Amino acid sequence: QVQLVESGGGLVQPGGSLRLSCAASGFIFREYVMSWYRQGPGKERELVAHIGWSGDATSYADSVKGRFTISRDDTKNTMYLQMNSLRPEDTAVYYCQVTNGANTYWGQGTQVTVSS
Repeated sequence: QVQLVESGGGLVQPGGSLRLSCAASGFIFREYVMSWYRQGPGKERELVAHIGWSGDATSYADSVKGRFTISRDDTKNTMYLQMNSLRPEDTAVYYCQVTNGANTYWGQGTQVTVSS
């Protein structure tokens, strides 16, 4: 079965950096577009970034462009989100997501808190 496990969240000061990881299993990772979403307190879940199956095609929400970088390592079945210049408004639970046919799968999420 499809399994997505996020890690790397934590508490960081404004201006700091974190790298999130999403370890995937149960499907042929290299053949799927992968995405990062986040849900801040009192907010709806929003798309942060996604990366094509080739790794060359990436897309970002305007709010994170120039600060976040999405990447993948198909040899490790893992996706990453490098987050730099973090702001308090980046505080959220971050989720990885994949759509496999008619089904959409989510990880359990990892909490990122940006605060001084």
